Amino acid sequence: MKRSRHEVIRYPASRVGTIDLGLFALRKHHIAGLLEIDVTDAIAEVRRRKAEGRPVSFFSWIVKAISGAIEESRYVHALKGRGNTTVVFDDVDISVMVEKVVDGVRVPLPLLIRGTNAKTVEEIHAEIQAAQRLRVKDESDYVLSNGSPSRLAMRLYYALPQPVRLFLLRTMLRSPHRSKAMMGTAIITSAGAAGHLAAWVIPRSMHNLCFALGSIAKKPWVVSNSVEVRDILHLTVLVNHDVVDGVPAARFIARLADRLQSPGGRGPRELRPGAAAG
Repeated sequence: MKRSRHEVIRYPASRVGTIDLGLFALRKHHIAGLLEIDVTDAIAEVRRRKAEGRPVSFFSWIVKAISGAIEESRYVHALKGRGNTTVVFDDVDISVMVEKVVDGVRVPLPLLIRGTNAKTVEEIHAEIQAAQRLRVKDESDYVLSNGSPSRLAMRLYYALPQPVRLFLLRTMLRSPHRSKAMMGTAIITSAGAAGHLAAWVIPRSMHNLCFALGSIAKKPWVVSNSVEVRDILHLTVLVNHDVVDGVPAARFIARLADRLQSPGGRGPRELRPGAAAG
């Protein structure tokens, strides 16, 4: 049979890890919330900070706002322990995805930001910027955080058959403490923010708690009984139903929406007008 004209592209080894983690994600019993959040005031506050010469970004502000909401409702980022137990952590370690060029192909690589609840927006932004500047040389750079596996360990992992890789991952992540150390307790992806359509993205995640940023679109919105054109963020929240029940999850989402919509009220403390950073 004559083959049609085509091109064969070899994907980087980092994609192997993505496929493995995707299989783990299928085992999670997530419930999804599709939210529309008015971030007009938040965007204005971030722009004001930038105009003052302060190193912040809207994404770093989002990370801080989410970490603050998690700190108020720590049970939402709990991990399953032995038997019928869950482990609720004080520190909020959040994974974010940073786009890098690997073997000539743009791919998202994970950056684990530890203790986001104790860091300022500026500190979070600085960590993301540092990860964006890193050069990816080999497999040992596929995890951008400090303490990533060695080049030899990563090459060995990618060389193993998939059933063996999955067994090793399952064994390593069985401990909630090891799982938190390796990948944090929540993840934020901004893949859906790249487009201009008013839409949500619904990801798959091996994290119990996942946030997916969709597009920001201008929409008519009711503000103080008047209709205004506002910047509306489409946000998806995935919560593992094995760990969190529906009503507590709804309370958490309400707190999160309040933080995202009110930078001068219950938003990140260091973003409140007149408040000192830190």
